[in-house]
Amino acid sequence: MQIGIFTVGDVTTDAATGRTPTEHERIKATIEMARLADEVGLDVFATGEHHNPPFAAPASPPVLLAHLAAVTQLIVLTTATTLITTNDPVRLAEDYAYLQHLADGRVDLMLGRGNTGPVYPWFGRDIRDGIGLAVENYALLHRLWREENVSWSGRHRTPLESFTSTPRPLDGVPPFVWHGSIRSPEIAEQAAFYGDGFFSNHIFWPPEHTKQMVGLYRRRFEHYGHGRADQAIVGLGGQVFMAATSQDAVRRFRPYFDRAPVYGGGPSLEEFARATPLTVGTPEQVIERTLGFRDYVGDYQRQLFLVDHAGLPLAEVLHQIELLGTEVAPVLRREFDALRPSDVPDAPTHASRRPAVVDAAPAIPSADHFTGTRAEDGNVLAGA
Repeated sequence: MQIGIFTVGDVTTDAATGRTPTEHERIKATIEMARLADEVGLDVFATGEHHNPPFAAPASPPVLLAHLAAVTQLIVLTTATTLITTNDPVRLAEDYAYLQHLADGRVDLMLGRGNTGPVYPWFGRDIRDGIGLAVENYALLHRLWREENVSWSGRHRTPLESFTSTPRPLDGVPPFVWHGSIRSPEIAEQAAFYGDGFFSNHIFWPPEHTKQMVGLYRRRFEHYGHGRADQAIVGLGGQVFMAATSQDAVRRFRPYFDRAPVYGGGPSLEEFARATPLTVGTPEQVIERTLGFRDYVGDYQRQLFLVDHAGLPLAEVLHQIELLGTEVAPVLRREFDALRPSDVPDAPTHASRRPAVVDAAPAIPSADHFTGTRAEDGNVLAGA
């Protein structure tokens, strides 16, 4: 079981002080979060992708993740989400393969359609094509990471003729892909078709909804011959706030909940916590609640927590990360691993997917007949 955190990079006013952090402060805070998550032994750090205020999440996640690769040691770096609808799959293929090399394989990515409707016209797309873009763009991305000299045509971008994206994936192993969705069965179907992971956001919806989405993915994963339904690769989101007592946790978090841009002014904190996976309490309560997710999704491989939303100050966020790493994650890993059957896989990593033998001599690239042959083939130009 991988335990980690994710951020959407919201720039939100601190309900206690009335101060709004700058974009620069939020960006630098993200780096501190990732470094501490690595230091306290969490498995995954994920960043969202946004192109509009009030978010300071990267518009190009590989920029942030490349920096984090240089300042962390072990943690897997990923996205939450990469917009498969409005990003060019050619650029995605190149950027994330390059990031793979920089991070020595500590990279995967989560694809999604995002939750900001105006992003589509900003990039010349129509939101009514959202599902079609997700399906077509990923079909191309999947090929670009696995094939060279790709010829392709589709509805939403210009054709390709004998195109090879560079660099090639590290060790010939493309980054593992999670397809993230809140409510779209087509995305669960897409994840199942390719045998990829399915990540259920699991934050704003009741358990019954998550159970249905994950169940659909599992059935279709088995249908496509990738393994039994219980062997499908599932990830869940969640959100927590912890303190030494549950009363103190509720008291400290309530002002932030009440003024949060997403759910402020709606159901009370208590109502929201009953209806969704939001857990506000002690580390022991977080452990108990999280272990209960298995009751309706089965054995799963990745659990990511949102801990920096709603204007929480950095000091508090870092405290939450330390609690997750030192008190929550070790127990969750131990308990989940004890419950999981031996033939249900762990979360895929680059190391686990890497070929057993990669020491063969590197392939010699072919000549580039558009911009000239290789320097070492100069004798060809001389007529030899």
